[in-house]
Amino acid sequence: MDITFHGAARNVTGSKHLLRLQDGTSVLLDCGMFQGLGEQTDDMNEHFGFNPKKVDYLILSHAHIDHCGLIPRLVKEGFEGQIFCTAPTMDLARILLMDSARIQMQDIEYSNKQRKKKNQPPLEALYTEEDAIAAMRLFKIVDYHEEYAITPRIKFQFTDAGHVLGSAAVHITVLEDGRETHITFSGDVGRYSDLLLKSPQTFPQADYILLESTYGDSLHKDIGPIEDALLEIIKHTCEVKKGKVIIPAFSVGRTQELLYALNALELKGELPDVPYYVDSPLSEKATQVLKDHPEVYNKDVKEVMKVDADPFGFKGLKFIQSTEESIALNDDVRPCVIISSSGMAEAGRVKHHIKNNINNQKNTILMVGYAEPNSLGGRLARGEKEVYIFGEQYQVNAEVQSIKSMSAHGDYEDLLHFLACQDPKLVKKVLLVHGEYEVQQHFAGKLKEKGFADIQIPYQHEKVELG
Repeated sequence: MDITFHGAARNVTGSKHLLRLQDGTSVLLDCGMFQGLGEQTDDMNEHFGFNPKKVDYLILSHAHIDHCGLIPRLVKEGFEGQIFCTAPTMDLARILLMDSARIQMQDIEYSNKQRKKKNQPPLEALYTEEDAIAAMRLFKIVDYHEEYAITPRIKFQFTDAGHVLGSAAVHITVLEDGRETHITFSGDVGRYSDLLLKSPQTFPQADYILLESTYGDSLHKDIGPIEDALLEIIKHTCEVKKGKVIIPAFSVGRTQELLYALNALELKGELPDVPYYVDSPLSEKATQVLKDHPEVYNKDVKEVMKVDADPFGFKGLKFIQSTEESIALNDDVRPCVIISSSGMAEAGRVKHHIKNNINNQKNTILMVGYAEPNSLGGRLARGEKEVYIFGEQYQVNAEVQSIKSMSAHGDYEDLLHFLACQDPKLVKKVLLVHGEYEVQQHFAGKLKEKGFADIQIPYQHEKVELG
C-alpha cells in the first residue's frame, strides 16, 4: 500500500493524495485546483500526474476550490467512481463548481481579448458547466461518524474538522494481509475559537496521519477582536479618506465571517453608515447554505440568534448579482465596502475591483486570510509596489492592510490540539501536506517535541510506502 502526493505538496494548493492498495484499488483524497502559482498554474491544473480512469473512488474533505476544484476535469478525463462527502459539502460543491466554470469562461474571454491584441493563441477553460453537472451526479453523502464501507477491505468515517461548513477529517481503515491499517487525512483543520463553527472533533488512533500545516509556524494572536479591526479600517478609509475598502474574500467561510462580524458591530450600534456590497453571486448562495445548516453553529452564534434571527444581515448590506451592477460599482465614487471573491484575488470580480481602485491612495485593499505568495493577493500582502493584473502593470497606491487572525486554518497550537487525542508512540508516520516548505520544517520541530518520531514532508508526485 502506498500514497502519492499530487498536490498541496510543499505548497498550500491543489490538494490531491492518491492511496493505492496492494490489489490495485485506488482512492483519491481531494481533487483540488492549483491557484496562484504563477505561470506553472495552468500546466499543473491540466495534468494530474495520474490516470483519472484508474481512480476507483474519491473522498472529499471539504468544498474549497483548492480541494474540490478539479473534480469536473477528473470526471471529464474518465473518472467514473463515487465521490463521498458530507451533506453540506455537497451543497457547497454544487454551487462552487458551477461558479468556477462560469468564472473560468469569463476570465478567459477577457484574457483572450488581451491575447488577441498581442497575437497570442487563445486559452481554453479547464471545464464547463456541463462538466460540473456531470460530476455532481457521482456525489454520495456520508454523515459525520457514520462508518461507511467502500469495499469489504476499505471503510472510513468523517469527523468535523471545524474549518468551513461541512468540512471533515477523513479516517480510513484498510484491511490487508489480515491486519488493519488506520490512516487519517486531516483535510484543513479549523480553529478552536472560530467565529461561527464548532471546534474540530477528536478522532480514533491512527497509524499514519496526513496533516495540513498552512500556519505551522504562526499564532493567530496579533490583534484584538476582528470586529474592532474592521471598524478601525472602515472608519479610516470611508470616513477619513473618503475611499473604498476592497476585501478579497473566499465565498465559502470568510465572507460569512465578515458578515457576522459586521452584524456584531451593528448590534453594538457601531457600524459606520456606508453601503456594504457583497459582489459575488456565489457568496449569497453559500450564505444561504450556511443558514440551511444551523446544526454547525457554535454556542456563541446560537446565543446571538436568540436576539437576531439573521446573524449575517444588517442595514446597508446589498448582494450584487449582475455583471452590470458589479461594473457600476467602479463608477460610484462614494465611500463603501466591497467584499468580493476570490480570497487570493486570482480570479473573479474582485480582481476587476482591485484593478479599478489600486491606483487611488484613498482606497484600502484589505486581506483577510491566507494568500499563496505568488498570487495577486500574496504580492499585495507582501507590500509589492507594482503588480500585474490581466497582463498589465499597476502601481499600488492604495493602502494595503491585513487581518491575519481571520483564518479558517488553525495555527500551530490548534494543529497540536487537533493531535492531542493521539498517542504519538503509536503513530508510525506523520506526513505534512498543505504548507510552504519552510513552514513545514518549523512545524516538524514542534511535532518532534510532542513525541512524534517519524515526520515526512513529501514533494510533488512523491510516492510513500505505508505499512
